[in-house]
This record gives sequence, C-alpha cells and structure tokens, in this order.
Amino acid sequence: SPSAQEPGGSGAWPPAPWPSGSWPPADQPAAPAAAQGMSRRLVWSVLVGAAAVGVAVSLVLTLVVRSGDDQDEPSVAASASPTSEVSQQSEPTPAPTEETLSPSATAPELPAGYEEYEDAEGFRIAIPEGWSRSTVDSQFGIAVVNYRSADSERRLQVYQVAEESPDASFELYLSEATAKPDGFRQLSLQNLDDAGFTGSRLEYLADSIRGEPDVGTWHVYDERFVALDGNIYAIAAYGPDADGRDDELELLTTALDWFCPPIGSCDPASVD
Repeated sequence: SPSAQEPGGSGAWPPAPWPSGSWPPADQPAAPAAAQGMSRRLVWSVLVGAAAVGVAVSLVLTLVVRSGDDQDEPSVAASASPTSEVSQQSEPTPAPTEETLSPSATAPELPAGYEEYEDAEGFRIAIPEGWSRSTVDSQFGIAVVNYRSADSERRLQVYQVAEESPDASFELYLSEATAKPDGFRQLSLQNLDDAGFTGSRLEYLADSIRGEPDVGTWHVYDERFVALDGNIYAIAAYGPDADGRDDELELLTTALDWFCPPIGSCDPASVD
C-alpha cells in the first residue's frame, strides 16, 4: 500500500535509518509481502545494472590490455639486445704475449741443477746447486757478492753500479782510467735497451784474474742493467774459455731471469 512505502508511515519501514547490527532489527516485525516484492525488483535492477557496468569495465580492460601488449613488444626486443652484448663481452680476451711482460718481473722455470736463492743482501737470484757464497765490502750500495763452484773455476758475481747508466759504467770501465785483468781482450759490447729494459752486456777474455785460480784463459760475460727498483746492478759470469762459452751465457741469463732487487715488486718465484 502507499502508506507502507512512505518513510514515517505506519508500514514496516522504520522512520529513521536503521540502527547498526543485523537486518532486519530483532525488535521490528517482518516486512509485508508487498515490500518483499519491491525488494526483489530492486535487487534485480541492481544486478542488471551491475552486469551492464561489468560489461563496460571488461570492454575497457580489453582495450587497455591490448594497447599495453602493443607497447610491450619493443621493450622485449630491447631486453634481448643487452643479452647478446653480454655474451659477446664474456668471450675470453687474448692472453698477453711474452713481449708485453717485463722479463725482470716474472721468473721462468728453473733449469736443471739450479736453485732459487734469497741472498742476505736482499735480492733474489738463481745459482747452480751446491755453490758457496762470499762477500766483499763495497763503497757503494750493496756488498759485492760472489758465488763459486766447488773447484772455484766458475764464478757468478753481483754488485751495485755507482754510475748513472749501464753505458756510462762500461765507458768508465773500458777507459784507460780503470785497470783491467792481465791479458784483457774485448770481444763485444752490446746495448740491450728494449721496451721496459735498459742494459748493456760486455764479453771479454783475460789471461788471469786476481784472486782466482789459474784456468788458462778466462771467459767473462758482464751485464749491467736498470732493475725494477730503479738502481743499476751488474751480474758477471766467469769460467774457463777452454770448455766453450755457452755455460757462462747460461749462468748469466738464468741469474738475470730470476734476479729481483732488494726493493722490487717481482712475482713470487716457482721451482715446480
């Protein structure tokens, strides 16, 4: 009836908004059938409206998703390109060639019959096994160190050079101002300057050397060079000329390859 549908009438609707709690309130009578009929129509209207809104929302979402899918394709392609760049960068780089390595920084494998030796003067070197060691005081730098074979017919000498360069040191040694061994004869003087290395090598013969045994003619290689600490050192190899000259060259080059100055940054040597 009309009065049952008007707020404040004598029907089932309360005159004010319903109180909190469950619906309908426990102290209110049940709504008449007509009100239930109206409630069903209202519910169906709400459901139909919600369905229409749902269709509209689904259409909007479909358009948005499709539009978003179109925009994602370039981003996928862009994300693939860095992967190919990484794979190219992960390829191993070529190992440095021997020419790029400092010959005085990394020691090679020791030849048979040699041993690594950490000298009391602070430098590292390689000498034949079983050799003895002696020193002579020097007026400049480290003491003069001599390594000798058991029969004293072969010798390796190490000392520090006072002159400003290897060439200047040899110029002074070969001048008339410097005394030479008896029967001194120069065979060659090579400048060995190269990228990362500064040095010169003198080769000579002598009939006798003071303080050394009589072996006939002595053959000597004397190399003077700038080491990693910036100082100039000399390494000289002595031996009888009668048994050939290759053994003095091997003695010299092995000592040079393994030489590390007292204040150097040489790699740890390995004798494996």
